[in-house]
Amino acid sequence: KPRRNGPLGANALERGVASRKFIIDVDKLPRRRSRAGFEADLQPRLAVEHFGRRCYALRMTTTPIPSPQDDGYSTLLAELKERIRAARLRAAVAVNRELILLYWGIGRDILTRQTAEGWGARVIDRLAADLRRDFPEMTGLSPRNLKYMRAFAEAYPDPEIVQQVAAQLPWGHHMKLLDAVKDPDERFWYIRQAGEYGWSRNVLAHQIETGLYRRQGKALTNFARTLPAPQSDL
Repeated sequence: KPRRNGPLGANALERGVASRKFIIDVDKLPRRRSRAGFEADLQPRLAVEHFGRRCYALRMTTTPIPSPQDDGYSTLLAELKERIRAARLRAAVAVNRELILLYWGIGRDILTRQTAEGWGARVIDRLAADLRRDFPEMTGLSPRNLKYMRAFAEAYPDPEIVQQVAAQLPWGHHMKLLDAVKDPDERFWYIRQAGEYGWSRNVLAHQIETGLYRRQGKALTNFARTLPAPQSDL
């Protein structure tokens, strides 16, 4: 702390703080920055002598921080939040689509090779063990799930239907549909309704159990190609 009787005493230091200035001692600058270069940069500033050392008093400038109540800030925040939600939704839909297509492809290959090679059901257990050994961090490679993949490929033999219709819903929805709905038209109708209204798996199960398809008439197979709403349960 500077002495009061020094060239730049406490009073001067306090005045500098009060006027939003701070003092830089060029003799204490890092070695990588030359004193001459620093002084050249600060030539327009006020030079002062402080205990025989050349110092500079720099005026500090502050920029205002917008208040949360500011209309412009609130608008920007709302726009960014909406953009983030939309991007997360698109990413989730894309990931789900790729997963469904992967599961369908695995099931199709198992079904095709079993038919061609005459393999029995035990090949699925062996495949599950080998796949989980090579991909230990990946879930969904159990024998039970591989059997669902095979049933999924058997229920939807047309890849275009899988891409346009089935890939819109999470895998858990398809497991429920494969278990509870055997009629293809009825299954398509439930897929369309679940995608359009954003049903969770529990809601889908409830609608199937209460016979919503039978109560509302004929099945619709023209699936609406829309993203689920951000507030949906999918």
